[in-house]
Parts: sequence; C-alpha cells; structure tokens
Amino acid sequence: MIEIDGSQKSGSGTILRLSVALATIVNQPLHVYNIRKNRPQSGLRPQHLEAVITAAKLCNAEVKGTELGSKELWYKPGKVSGGTIIAEIGTAGSIPMLLMTVLPICIFAEKTVNLHVSKGGTDVSNSPTINYMKYVLLPTLKRMGINTKLNVDKYGYYPRGMGEVSMTVEPCSSINPILLEELGKLKAIKGVSVCTFLAERKVAERQANRAKDYLKERGQSADIQIINDKSNQLQKGSSLVLWTETNTNTILGADAIGELRKTSETVGKEAAEKLIAEISAEPTVDIHLADMLIPYIALAEGKSAYLTRTISEHVEANIWLTEKIMNTKFKVEKINGLYRIEKVSE
Repeated sequence: MIEIDGSQKSGSGTILRLSVALATIVNQPLHVYNIRKNRPQSGLRPQHLEAVITAAKLCNAEVKGTELGSKELWYKPGKVSGGTIIAEIGTAGSIPMLLMTVLPICIFAEKTVNLHVSKGGTDVSNSPTINYMKYVLLPTLKRMGINTKLNVDKYGYYPRGMGEVSMTVEPCSSINPILLEELGKLKAIKGVSVCTFLAERKVAERQANRAKDYLKERGQSADIQIINDKSNQLQKGSSLVLWTETNTNTILGADAIGELRKTSETVGKEAAEKLIAEISAEPTVDIHLADMLIPYIALAEGKSAYLTRTISEHVEANIWLTEKIMNTKFKVEKINGLYRIEKVSE
C-alpha cells in the first residue's frame, strides 16, 4: 500500500489529488493521512471530496474516509474503464482542480471519457482559470499526444459557483516526452477576457484594454478576445487569461480573476504583469505549468525537460510524489538564472 503523509511539502490538496491520480494509474491501494493539515480548514473540502469520488467512478475504486473534513483516506483503485462520468461539486470549489485530478487517469481509460462537472467554480482564487487550462495546459499536453476537448457550458465564480464544464479525453497508448529547451522568438500574445452578466459595465473590455496598455508600454501587443457571457444568471464575475505564441511552440500563460472591490483595470494589469515577468525571464513554461506538467513527464517514455523561473512548493510536492509513487527520477539544476527540470530516462 502506498502511504502518503498529506502534511509533507505544500501540505495542500494537491498532494491528495495527485496521489489519487498516480495510485490509480499504477493500480496500487493508497492511504493518505494528515490531509491538508497545513491549511486553515484542514481535511477534505467539497472540491477535494468530489475529485476523489470522480476518480473512484472512473476506476470503480473502493474508498473509505470520503466525508467532509476527513483527514484520512483509503483508496483501492480498479480498472480504468472510461465512458460518461458526472460530477457535481456543490460550491464554488475549483472545477479546473477537479479536472486536473482526473485527467491523468482518463488518459489510461479503456474507452473515451466524457466528463461533465457542474455546480462549481470555473474561475476562482488559488486555482488556474478554466481558460488557462483550455489555452495553456491542454495545448501543451497535445504536444505529448494527449488529445482533449474542453467546453465551458457555464462560467462560475465565488461565492455561489454554479459553473459547468464538459471535457472529452481520448485514451492514449503512450505519452510522448517533451523537450522545451528554448523559448524562441515571440510571435504573438493572445488572450480571452470574460465577464458574466457585466456587459453594461464593459468589464471584459476594460480588463482587456488595461492589459493591452500595460503590454504596449513594454513593447508588446496583444490580441484579446472579448466574451460578454450570459451563461450563469446566478453568479456574476470575470476573468482574463493571456498567453504567448512562439516559433518553438512554447506557451507561457498568466491569468487573473475579478473580485469584489477589485477594478477591471486591476485584473487586466495583474494578468499582464504576470505575463511580462515570464517573458522577461525567458523560461519555456510559466510557474504554474511547471508543476502541472510533472505527472505527465513522469508518465512519458524517455527524457523530458523544460525551464522555469522558480521552483514553487507545488513543483517540489509533485516531484516528491511522482518519485515516490512512480519510481521515477527527476533532476533539477539552475542554469543562467532559470531552473531546468528534467525527468531522467529509465
């Protein structure tokens, strides 16, 4: 049985989510304790609980400890079958985080997975926005042979959530390694600025315009799509994602979300500042993609490598977990002010 102390490294829900995903893939029983011990509200929150339940549905797992607030979980996976899977969070808990929990599992399903997640948050704090996932993470994974399709049925924000997302994942017999050694020449900056039932205040336009102004002041131009969304009458909100296109097909992304008493211009500037910080450092993945890619390069055959400007606690936690569960090996070294993360080939 795989034993994981959830208080180690970041002590966050990421440890639980990735442990469940990897245990399912290697088909080994899992025991996680001290779940989210380092967080103000420790134990399972609704989004973590639904992520575990959804993973269990995918592989007909036996699970104990699936109660709100539970600090201990036992999980025994079965065969990953696939098919249609329905999940419902019931709060503004992060839909992208749930999707990232089960996506590595879906790749190894016997048949195509059609996943529908409802009553959650598509764009909430301490999580990537749904459009970051759509325009940054998933295109990068496509280079590794992982084919997905993501559709936002309803945007959802804090505090009520009520967002809905559909994702299709095709089975993948083997994952290709990925070598991202050079950022290359910047060809374009693109973006999507969304507001839900805030069109009369021109929130999406104001977010985009401030981002474009900030980028222009630093010698960059951006093409940002405006979406005045009307999908969710129960919860107004907004978000902005920006990403680069380069001649080496590397993608650097950055996002920001609207909140009460936070101006649209602040949202636009925040996302643009984050992207400029990435572009200036010239890594090949941004600080968030750096941790998200860890399980995929661990699962890929052969050597993968990329450059990031910092080693976050999530990068450290994900490397620790994949080395422990997958019996793989990572090498991290600092080169010219950047950190090179390499999965060493077996």
